Amino acid sequence: MIPTELLKKIRRIEIATSRLASELLAGQYHSAFKGRGIEFEEVRLYQPGDDVRAIDWNVTARAGEPHVKVFREERELTVMLIVDMSASQGFGTNEQTKRELVTELCATLAFSAIRNGDKVGLLAFTDRIEKFVPPRKGSQHVLRVIRELLAHKPEGDGTDIAGALEYFRHVQRRRCTSFLVSDFQDDGWERAIRVVRRKHDLVAIDVSDRREAELPNVGLVELRDAESGDLVMLDSSSSTVRDAWAAQAEADDERRLGWMRRHRIDRLPIETGESFVETLSAFFRRREARMEH
Repeated sequence: MIPTELLKKIRRIEIATSRLASELLAGQYHSAFKGRGIEFEEVRLYQPGDDVRAIDWNVTARAGEPHVKVFREERELTVMLIVDMSASQGFGTNEQTKRELVTELCATLAFSAIRNGDKVGLLAFTDRIEKFVPPRKGSQHVLRVIRELLAHKPEGDGTDIAGALEYFRHVQRRRCTSFLVSDFQDDGWERAIRVVRRKHDLVAIDVSDRREAELPNVGLVELRDAESGDLVMLDSSSSTVRDAWAAQAEADDERRLGWMRRHRIDRLPIETGESFVETLSAFFRRREARMEH
């Protein structure tokens, strides 16, 4: 039996994200993510406006009038959501945790996918594989994905992106579109991303909270790392300490961004407390434009 409060959360997310997928993003999603290829469908009479390059000269010669080949896109995709559920995802200072933001974003992507007839699956991980939901179609399946994202209580606290991607490679043999959703508070994931990228269409969604880069002036404060449990005491009233904190966060972000640019990994940054709709829409537009060229 699903608790009433959880059902309410699932319903709220379903209403909000399903509308976004239907009204705002479904068409852009379709254009940004192509199917597996082009498949021959039929030969028919040439009509004004047809591309002359599509003329089938053999049929045209036999029939005595121009005919063209017609192709259709083999549309169906498999979309995998590879989602970090480590302890740091519970952090949030803008009336929203990173995990809540991730759930809404993943629900929007999932509903966009099924609106286009694609399959959606989920791989949730921490420092171990927490949950694998095989790709399927349909709204009920998306609701299951949302339920897992909201209700699953992770066994691990840490983050092992490389391990999650290795598992993904073994369970998903055919090429698919994959969204790696994480705050990337981990090391040693670069090679695993490069390996996955050789076969699959990979998008890295980088989740953050503003306070991770901005230390507030609240005097002496004890901070605990959510994943390792390590404690550190900082004097946040010191501008030197606050500046060093911000500089380190910026350096980490620039290093990650620079690496992904060099290796042509699509990166989509999102932040708690902000709407991801325009960010996602702009990403779809950029991707569509790139594919057209």
